[in-house]
Amino acid sequence: MTDKIIESLQARLRVLEAQNAVRKTIARYMALCDVPARALEGESLTALFSDDAVWEGIGPQYADKFGRLAGPNAIVAMLQRYLPPTPHFATNVHFLTSEHIEVNGDTAKGRWIMLQASGYVDAHAELISARLDVDFTPSPHDEDVWLIRHFRTERLFDAPWQLNPARGVRA
Repeated sequence: MTDKIIESLQARLRVLEAQNAVRKTIARYMALCDVPARALEGESLTALFSDDAVWEGIGPQYADKFGRLAGPNAIVAMLQRYLPPTPHFATNVHFLTSEHIEVNGDTAKGRWIMLQASGYVDAHAELISARLDVDFTPSPHDEDVWLIRHFRTERLFDAPWQLNPARGVRA
């Protein structure tokens, strides 16, 4: 193999590894936002964001509801308003589809359509679809980890649904 081929293969491998790291980060984010959240016990939402992270709701339904938050502490404080022990969701599950991840050196951009199935403590339930547009950056502490730098969510639709709660499961 020539040096040029080896360099090309190494570059392709770096892109594939970055895409996989981005997938892991967004999957951990969604799992930590699920209720009940048992999947990643001991992990922290804060650890998923860069120091200069921004989280914002965009579009007519989310811009006013969520606004724009800067810094991991402000972002996680907002998210915690919806997670146990706060009585908001009885159950909440996120599904991601239509994935597209572009890696360009030390930046990555991921786009997904999210379906969120939510049952609330007041017994109503809804399905929500949102478009996610998320920028990532490599962690300064671990080359195998990519962090969320700019998270944008825009609600596309919502619809009521019937929730059949699991017996004996608590948020």
